[in-house]
Amino acid sequence: MPCPAPPLPRRAVLAGGAALAVSGCVGLALPPPGAPSVTDGTFTLRDGARLPYRRWLPEAEPAAVVLALHGFNDSRDAWEIPAVELTAAGLAIYAPDQRGFGAAPGRGRWAGTATMVADAAELAGQVRGRHPAAPLLLMGESMGGAVLMCLAAGPLAPVGARYVLVAPAVWGRAEMNVFLRGSLWLGATMVPWLALSGAPVQVTASDNHAALVRLSRDPLTIHATRIDTLRGLVDLMDTAQVAAAQFRAPGLFLYGGHDELVPKAAMAAMWARLPRGEGAALAYYPDDYHLMLRDLHRSVPLGDIISWQRTPAAPLPSGADAAAAQWLARREA
Repeated sequence: MPCPAPPLPRRAVLAGGAALAVSGCVGLALPPPGAPSVTDGTFTLRDGARLPYRRWLPEAEPAAVVLALHGFNDSRDAWEIPAVELTAAGLAIYAPDQRGFGAAPGRGRWAGTATMVADAAELAGQVRGRHPAAPLLLMGESMGGAVLMCLAAGPLAPVGARYVLVAPAVWGRAEMNVFLRGSLWLGATMVPWLALSGAPVQVTASDNHAALVRLSRDPLTIHATRIDTLRGLVDLMDTAQVAAAQFRAPGLFLYGGHDELVPKAAMAAMWARLPRGEGAALAYYPDDYHLMLRDLHRSVPLGDIISWQRTPAAPLPSGADAAAAQWLARREA
């Protein structure tokens, strides 16, 4: 059976999920590339790896400095839309390509969870060194959120850092059906080099069509994924689920009711594992999608992030924290 034609960009799989492991279609035509991506500099890591980054700075001294980590197959350009409101609120944003993505070394190959977590710790130290007087905020979307969850729960966690986890990728094997788990194992064992396209998987990642067109045409976006890289992503998601029980740093966890990439059961399981009363704030947005900081109504979660950064103990302006408590209670009932 021939592979179907690529769907509209708004249906593109952007954050990555194990469903890609069973799509089985390769060689689809890709969207025409866009303009070359902006590079504001590079971070040089302990092993000599150079990770390009983009930077957005406020006009005055920053109220906080943010290390922003993108999602699966995405890049530093993931933050160009939310950075507008974040910098207007006084936050300085540093968004690197993670190893294996964008223009970073090893593009398309999985670096390993331990390496990505160690990279995040080193990047956090370098970002903090540039603005030593500003509080450190570690912000991750999807895969980036999973990396930061592992960082926060481990020995490399930066002292005094706060975390914002936007739809963190926590769809581990325990929440997958036997068919997905088996297909992923078989593919990664027999043909780990095979690159799969996500085009056959019908997923709406955001309601912002223009943002998804931009992402699909970005030359930094990866459109075909090796099966062994997918296996690495699932390994990371497994680790992030386990790490939730050890997450005791101040953190804001955001999730949208229209998220089709991280299933509700997986997110509810992770939220339930978080230590109660340890500083984790939950935020649920019934009308938002996986890439909520690029959605048409992104000002709502962005406003909550800005408010929480200033006063973590205060209720969120949107009421998403109350909505999260109600949603989780319904899931647990």
